[in-house]
Parts: sequence; structure tokens; C-alpha cells
Amino acid sequence: MMKLAFLTTHPIQYQVPVFRHLAESDQMDFKALFCSLPTPEQQGAEFGIKFQWDIPLLEGYDHHVLENVSSNPGLMHFRGCDTPGVADYLRTQAFDAVVINGWVVKSCLQTARACKRLGIPCIVRGEANNLRRRAWWKRMIHRRLMRLYDAFCPIGKASAAFYRQLGIDDRRMFLAPYCIENERIASTSPRDAESVRKARQRFGIAPEKTCFLFCGKLIEKKQPIGLLEAVGRARALGADFEVLIVGDGAQREACERIAAERSLDVKFAGFLNQSEIGAAYSASDALVLPSDTGETWGLVVNEAFAAGLPALVSDQVGCHPDLIQEGVTGWVHPFGRWQALAEQLCVAASDRSRLATMGRNANDLVQRYSPRAAAEGILEAARFATSRGASHA
Repeated sequence: MMKLAFLTTHPIQYQVPVFRHLAESDQMDFKALFCSLPTPEQQGAEFGIKFQWDIPLLEGYDHHVLENVSSNPGLMHFRGCDTPGVADYLRTQAFDAVVINGWVVKSCLQTARACKRLGIPCIVRGEANNLRRRAWWKRMIHRRLMRLYDAFCPIGKASAAFYRQLGIDDRRMFLAPYCIENERIASTSPRDAESVRKARQRFGIAPEKTCFLFCGKLIEKKQPIGLLEAVGRARALGADFEVLIVGDGAQREACERIAAERSLDVKFAGFLNQSEIGAAYSASDALVLPSDTGETWGLVVNEAFAAGLPALVSDQVGCHPDLIQEGVTGWVHPFGRWQALAEQLCVAASDRSRLATMGRNANDLVQRYSPRAAAEGILEAARFATSRGASHA
């Protein structure tokens, strides 16, 4: 039986279902390694509030929390997770392979280098994609980083393209799609008439109007102010719809001011935890995610699809090559082209029955992006990395 570890910054609600599937496998002894268990303040960084997720994140799999010696601990910066003791831990635990969640914090590189020294096969599953233009020196650093890994788990098409640009052979790549717990989201966001009526009543959404949902941190990366610009332009074109904004962050005050000054039909729900978010999906007809290249995937699109909503996303959102089929599961607009997004909003708002059909298409598609599929990809990568194949590819 293979002994496998997966290192990540902290318990993440989207990763935990994958861990549980790995733990259920009779082919491996699995353990998650966390760099920290964040405080409410650390968890709420960029959300604008202090909070803890209200679903269990440490059940159903074995885990170990490493000692974080960072002088400025946190989840949002490279030196926020510093765990030099990982090398000794790997040595004493005798893992057959280690999966690392990218290279976002110092601990990730400490772990990859420790694996190299100890001769432990190392697999990377990060979020990087080829949609962002990078300086030559960053590309050079990435090429050097790739030497630390024996196998790669791209999360989607743009992720695989990123590795290919760095010279990684397809034989060393094993798709472990980015995913959410589809069944949980679907069960908490019903689309029957009574559930939709109650959800709309909760948020003050008119029953007869199309409602677009923005769900995420109100920060520059996600472009909520740009969305409001597009909403204003769509209204000038004669469209009549509502927008539900779920989330909090540094730009909330500015968003509320803009919406009020321009008399936009926008409702602000604030931050909703996992047990509450389903109502927002039930109240809405489609998701809008106009983010910049910092949106390396956009798991909120998976959530919307699982809830039966199509999505309108920018061409810099990492999941769009995988999840958005134009006019079938959603629409893609050029990033920052607010007139183009406004025109898409007009088209979408004009036909709620079409949005419902597209939502069903989206739900069908997202079933392929499941924790089970991700776990299977990771297991394949681990088998490859621990075999002779890794050294010959």
C-alpha cells in the first residue's frame, strides 16, 4: 500500500472532499499536511471580516499540522507559511510520495526540496495557467522549479498548457480537475419554484426579473466595480434586471456608493458562509465573474454550475477553456471590455428560460469535475512518480 502525503497551506473547503476520497482508497495510506490552522482573522484576509467556515473540514481523513515559524504568519503572502521541520517529518514518516499544492508559500518549496534530498517522489498540483503574460525572469524561475517535481497534476486545460510551455512532457501530466463538492451545493440550492420564491424574498429580488449573481471577495482582482460599470451600460441599452452581490472586502464601500449614485438595481448580501450560500444560488439565474488573471480558476463557477446556473466570465478566468461553452453553458467576454459584458448581460437577461436550459447544461458538464476525478488523477500521478516511468519521461 502506497503511503501518500498532500501538503497545503490550511484546510480548504474545496480540497477536503478530495482528501476524503484519497483516504477512502484501499490503495493508499493518505495523510494531509497543513502549514497552519488559520485564526478567524487569517481566514478572513481579503474578505473584510473575521470568520471560520461553518462546515467540518478536519473529518474523514488523517492529517498533521506542521509547526509554522513565520514571524508574520498568514495565508496571503509567500513567507506566511514557514515550516522548516517538514524535512524531519518526511524523513520519520517514510512517505512513498508527496503531493504539493503549488509553490504559493515558502513551505511548498521547503517540502519540494526536502523530497529531492530524501529521494521521495514529488508531485505538484498548483493553480498556475498560461493565460497570464509573465516576465522572462519569472519564466526562468518556473523552469528551474519544474526540476523539483516528478509528476504534475494540471487542474484544467490552461494549467496543462502552462506546464507544456515549460517543457513538461504530457506523459508526466495527470489531470486532477479543480472541483467542488457538487452534491452538497446542489442539495443546498434547490431550483423548485417554492425554494426560488423564498430565496428571492430573502434577498429582496423581484420574482419576475432576471437576477445575476456576483459571489466573491470585493477586491480589485475580481473587478466588482467593473461589473457595476457594465450593469450601468446594460441599463442604458434598455435591459431590466437585478444583481445580487454576495461577499465583502476592500471595495465594498465603493461598490455600494457607485450603485447608489447610479441608481443601479443591486442588492448587497454581505458575506455568506457555506451553510447559507445556497440561497443566493437559488435566488439567481446566472453568475457573473469578470475577474483579471489573478482568478487562476474560479471555483465559484463550479459552484454555480452545480447549482444549475450558467456563467458569464472574462477571458482571464482560468476555468473558461474547460467550463464555458459559448451560448451553451455561458459566455466569455474580453477582460475589461465593459461594453461587451453589458451586451452579454442584455442578451442573457432577455430570456430566463434559455438561462435555465444553459444551467442544466452547465450542471451536466460540471459532474466531470468532481473530487473523485481529482483523487483518481492524483493517484495516477503518484503511481507514475513512484514507478520507473518518472525517470524515463
